[in-house]
Amino acid sequence: MAKIMIGKYEATIYEEGNGYTGAISLGFLPDGRRNRAKRKGRTKDIVKAKLKKLADELEAGVTSAESYTVTDAVRDWLDKGLKDRDPDTVTTNRILAEKHIIPNIGKAKLTKLRADDVDEWLDGLTDKLSTRTLLGVHSILKRSIRQAQARDKVIRNVAELVTTPKGKVGRPSKSLTLEQAKAVLKAAESSELHAYIVLSLMTGVRTEEARALRWMHVLAWDAKAKEWRPVAEAGFNRKRFAIYVWRSVRKHGDTKTRKSRRTLEIPKGVADALKVQHTRQAKWKLKAGEDWQDDNLVFCTRSGRPLDAGNVRRAFRAVTRRADIGEDWVPRELRHSFVSIMSDSGVPIETIADLVGHAGTSVTEKVYRHQLKPVITQGAQTMHGIFGDAPEKKARRSQRRRPASVTSA
Repeated sequence: MAKIMIGKYEATIYEEGNGYTGAISLGFLPDGRRNRAKRKGRTKDIVKAKLKKLADELEAGVTSAESYTVTDAVRDWLDKGLKDRDPDTVTTNRILAEKHIIPNIGKAKLTKLRADDVDEWLDGLTDKLSTRTLLGVHSILKRSIRQAQARDKVIRNVAELVTTPKGKVGRPSKSLTLEQAKAVLKAAESSELHAYIVLSLMTGVRTEEARALRWMHVLAWDAKAKEWRPVAEAGFNRKRFAIYVWRSVRKHGDTKTRKSRRTLEIPKGVADALKVQHTRQAKWKLKAGEDWQDDNLVFCTRSGRPLDAGNVRRAFRAVTRRADIGEDWVPRELRHSFVSIMSDSGVPIETIADLVGHAGTSVTEKVYRHQLKPVITQGAQTMHGIFGDAPEKKARRSQRRRPASVTSA
């Protein structure tokens, strides 16, 4: 057994098995046992090089074991780095990590990971993932290594030295034409999503805002008292209605941004659909009895529980299929459709941006707008003029029909 000095550390190298083992003495553990960091190799030179690297890492404050892998770093980040995120975000990040990071480069030792390794990994995903998803998986790796850096497990973050490549072209979001929108409203008559679809299409609220809407945030104008009151108190026998878009299903229940918090007057067709929804929900509550979960949600399952996003998507696809426009649609495209239909009807982009809760017009123009015509009109009045009393008639008819169910979460 040979004793040598590696930097300021006393080390030993000795034969073990078919090669050599080197150990650096780091003093004693709290229980009195010797604290020794070990490295193995086929020759003394290999072991000595590993010990020197270890000494450099110790000098830099890095304490990770040689066996600490990319998988370890990613799972540590998933467990510790997402504590303030909403459940959907956590689930999305975990799925991306388990599907695209851990199986491909998870076995690599974190201290040996090179920028070239990250480049090759990302390049191998370009024909499988969209650019947005590639940015997501790359971000997970960067944040995982950043957390490992903060815990002195690695010196540098090689993932931050790499540029995310472009992925395959994904399906762009699209917008319903006016005729398609009318067909969807008609097809939704018999669906429990009817009021959800009418509200989303005619106000442009986000899907997570619609699913979090509560009856206390559905308001009616009391002309005598000259104030807005919850419909549960004021009733639906009023002329003007509005909603507080103050909540979403995101973590902590807040909207996407502060600007997203807004109060919207709603068209009569939306109010009529919500009236039908209120009556329908009262029947569900009576039938469910003690099993009813009273969260005051406008849109819920037959037991009062929150709607699951996946089940909403499936139910919406069933509606678009009945409308003969195909199944390649998702609920968020009702918001895109609102922007396009409003713009095509002459509402200025600045007004539309306010209605959908954007801080400015840039996102509205680049992402949500599919047509634009610069003429001034108003939101609720415009939608009422576009669709007239159609949603009201459909709402009355839907009361006489047995609705298709939205599967409970």
